[in-house]
Amino acid sequence: MTNETQVRTLDAGALKALAHPLRVKIFDLLAARGPQTASSLAALVGETSGSTSYHLRALAAHDLIREVEGRGTARERWWERPKGRIDVPGPDEMTSPANRAAAQIVTSEFFRVRHETLMSYLNRPQAEVPEDWRDVGITITTHLDMTPEQAMSLREELEAIVESAIQRYRGQEGPDVRRVSLRAELFDLPTPPRATPASAAHSEEES
Repeated sequence: MTNETQVRTLDAGALKALAHPLRVKIFDLLAARGPQTASSLAALVGETSGSTSYHLRALAAHDLIREVEGRGTARERWWERPKGRIDVPGPDEMTSPANRAAAQIVTSEFFRVRHETLMSYLNRPQAEVPEDWRDVGITITTHLDMTPEQAMSLREELEAIVESAIQRYRGQEGPDVRRVSLRAELFDLPTPPRATPASAAHSEEES
């Protein structure tokens, strides 16, 4: 696999280092906006640069982020997320209560930030969107009736589309290039309990 497609499964140490709402936010911002300094991140999250610097060091200690080579000074350090993706184990995959709690925090914060980003996009005034981009965004929700095999086949198709887009567009630069969020979700819904027919219930009571 290339660096772009490598997947790192977070171990317990990295998971605990990330298990803080502000660190998840910083981690997400470095992916969405590219390299940042403690000062620029502080302006984005409404914290002091001392606070963001502390959290950056904690993330770097577990190789979740790294310094940008050849950029910055002793007083102003630039940080970035390494290439590739991460896999966050679910709480039920962790063996200790502390690790389960850490996994729950990270998972909840990731999806909270994801929802926050989506709502920001939906509520953004059109006047703030460049004209060429106003008809680009789309959100689609539908419900399908599928077997596990069909759902897995669809998942593989979606993954192939995403992988192809990563290979073609990741790291592209140019005057018309903007960072785009690509999301794909596929999961089964809980099966509702079957209602007991009134006649059957009545018959059982009489028997």
